[in-house]
Amino acid sequence: MTTTSNAYKIKLGIFVSLGILILFLIIFFIGTNQNLFGSKFRIKTNFNNVSGLQIGSQVRFSGISVGTIENIVIVNDSTVNVEAVMDMDVKKFIKTDSKASIASEGVIGNKILIISQGNTKLPEIKDGAIIASFEPVEFDDILTSIKVTADNAEIITGELALLLNNINNGEGTIGKLMNDEQMAKDLDKTMENLRNSSKGLSENMEAAKSNFLLRGYFKKKEKEKEKEAERLKKETEKLQKEAKRQAEKASK
Repeated sequence: MTTTSNAYKIKLGIFVSLGILILFLIIFFIGTNQNLFGSKFRIKTNFNNVSGLQIGSQVRFSGISVGTIENIVIVNDSTVNVEAVMDMDVKKFIKTDSKASIASEGVIGNKILIISQGNTKLPEIKDGAIIASFEPVEFDDILTSIKVTADNAEIITGELALLLNNINNGEGTIGKLMNDEQMAKDLDKTMENLRNSSKGLSENMEAAKSNFLLRGYFKKKEKEKEKEAERLKKETEKLQKEAKRQAEKASK
């Protein structure tokens, strides 16, 4: 009987010891994840909408988990204050111009707080300081925007299909133009008349140049063109010489 009682006590002691050990391990892992041990500092930021961010959510810097969300308080109807506790080791990397934003772990994962890298030349942030923030983009807003784009594309596609159908059936101006042979012939005739008119105008201009009454006028115009060309040539040569002189001066 005594042997049985001692064995029971030993088993009970081992069971209790294992339970206490497991409890300490759980406390240790939770404390490590929640930054309950070691040096830490706090930062604050404000959002209009925290988009499902919760107390205990992770804080990441450069893709590394460096802290957790300690408190979320509604300040007023348009401001929510978020307080995060972070490892003291990363404090020197977070600058006064660093900004906070809310993101998701994956497409529809838990919300996390992202701290951006700041200007390395600026001083590090102080404990308890407030940093600026980016408002998160709501997934519902993205879906709404995609839906609007899809609806517009559907309307445009329908209108294009209707337009092509009208053209194929010879309806509307474009449809008549593409399907009416007589209109096509009239258009060809009009283009031919324009070409003939242009040719006749060129011939008339050549004849006008030969006319002794207008010959002086055309000669005067040609002389003016020659003078303008000569003036432009001189200015170009002058600019080239100046550029050459500046280059030689710079080389010395």
